Amino acid sequence: MMSSFPSVVQARHLHGHILEIHFSDGHISVVDFAPFIFACDHPDIHCYRQPGLFLAFELCDGNLNWHDYRMIFPLEDLYHNRLAGRH
Repeated sequence: MMSSFPSVVQARHLHGHILEIHFSDGHISVVDFAPFIFACDHPDIHCYRQPGLFLAFELCDGNLNWHDYRMIFPLEDLYHNRLAGRH
């Protein structure tokens, strides 16, 4: 039986596009989303350059979700802080 990856239980804004993300196994990641958001050429992501829209995230099914799944990341990438190469 496969065990599921730890889920997000809390996310707290630190500053800019940086969130402190707490996982169900007690792990905490500090993730800077700015390198991804500002490097991404996809028009659906451009709006998250605005802090107000970036901060409108929700916890949904144990993951971070922006505007009905317009922007979402694999849990493993959040856990290991590996966003820079994805876009």
